Amino acid sequence: MKLIPTAAPFVLTHSRKVPDAAWMRSVDALLVMLREDQLAVLGNLPGGAALARERDRLQCKVGGQFAATLGTLHPVRVVVALLPPDAAAFRVLTQAARMVREIAAARPARVGLFALDGTTMASGTSASEAMLAALLAATESRPHAKQSPPAEWRPSHVHVAGPGDLATTVAVETAAHLARWLTQLPPNVLYPTTYRRTLATLARRHGWRITVHDERALRRLGAGAFLAVARGSAGRDAALVHLQYRPKGPGAKGRAPVALVGKGLCFDTGGHDIKTARSMLNMHGDMAGSAVALATLRALTAIEYPHPVDAWLAIAENRIGPDAYTQQDVVTAADGTTIQVTHTDAEGRMVLADTLAIASRTKPACIVDFATLTGSCVTALTERMSGVFTNFSPLRDVLEAAGRESGERVWTLPMPEDFDEDLDSPTADIAQCLLDGKGDHIYASRFLSRFVGAGIPWVHVDLSAAERTGGLAHVPTPMTGFGVRFATRLLASPAFLGAIHPERARR
Repeated sequence: MKLIPTAAPFVLTHSRKVPDAAWMRSVDALLVMLREDQLAVLGNLPGGAALARERDRLQCKVGGQFAATLGTLHPVRVVVALLPPDAAAFRVLTQAARMVREIAAARPARVGLFALDGTTMASGTSASEAMLAALLAATESRPHAKQSPPAEWRPSHVHVAGPGDLATTVAVETAAHLARWLTQLPPNVLYPTTYRRTLATLARRHGWRITVHDERALRRLGAGAFLAVARGSAGRDAALVHLQYRPKGPGAKGRAPVALVGKGLCFDTGGHDIKTARSMLNMHGDMAGSAVALATLRALTAIEYPHPVDAWLAIAENRIGPDAYTQQDVVTAADGTTIQVTHTDAEGRMVLADTLAIASRTKPACIVDFATLTGSCVTALTERMSGVFTNFSPLRDVLEAAGRESGERVWTLPMPEDFDEDLDSPTADIAQCLLDGKGDHIYASRFLSRFVGAGIPWVHVDLSAAERTGGLAHVPTPMTGFGVRFATRLLASPAFLGAIHPERARR
């Protein structure tokens, strides 16, 4: 089973013209996304009269879609979706996925996508980009070990007529595919040793500098919280992997990087406070935070992001064994903070504590961490969106805007200082967590905030939407890759860059 996905290549062409008869003959299926006030354009398409009649016959309303087959010698399946003018990115991506499902059974080799210049989401993202993202997500490869490989659909040609930054769309969705692929891999295929090997391969491929802090190096760094979690693994292969992307050009020199931090628990048994079978079943995906940080770095590299970025990936397993850490252990984190262990299944905040402390030593402009951290965040928000926390109030609106614009919705949750009172420990500087689980997403954020260096803006993303039965928005698979679109949009936001670099914003 491959550790890194490969995608069958397809030819992508882009035009802004309304499709004519020759263009229609070049495709086997066509997806058309229009606003209600643009319906007249149907008449300009070859076969437009038939499409208009089908719409009237089916009484398709705004927010719906209809399909018709045009032509006889060369039949083309056409799917038309009608959007309200204020459609948000999440809604448009969801609609695009429905359109792709309409043609998926026929497995067309040549797919056309058409939207007018004015057909944009409320965020300004084009409908063409949304349809392309949905098509890419629906046709990406998935890991398997079947003797008879499952049939996969990958068009050979995709023709886009309409506005949009298609290169960025392909870069982001290709990166999100990597995140989804890694989180789907079985735990006997992706474990710390093979994950580290994969990261080294990707670093060579993309020109990143890589530093691997293995367990010996982690001891030198004083990472007692991280090492406590790793103690139960017989492999002794846990590591903190540091990847560095540096843009080309002299203008990038001397800038403080944004640090992306990811929880990379390749399997989580819960330790001695063991999970139930149902809760443990998909714990091979507990490394989704690291996959999102990694994939975001890959997307930013592909679009030649003009600012430096680091990724810090906390790679480990939370296993059961004679050396595994236990309740009431007291361990010392990399910044000298002593931690009283109260639940061995709260391992994510342990490895992140040391990772945040060590990343802070490099004085980044901002830290953004990603983790499948708490069930209470799922309880609060469901799997349809993710929770975000920040110690830097100017970022609150910026975070939610990036969620709206990317279609990966987030909600800024509170983390008042008085919650720290409940984490007081009689034997250490801080207790790891509470046992009753109430508000655990807030207590986890308060715990993590302690390990962020003074004065460093910090964002914590609790990935409650990392896994959802039936997929989410344009993604059909349960492992959603949530966070890559959001993070790429966030880091490209002028408001984000202005908030974390106020001295540059004033120039």
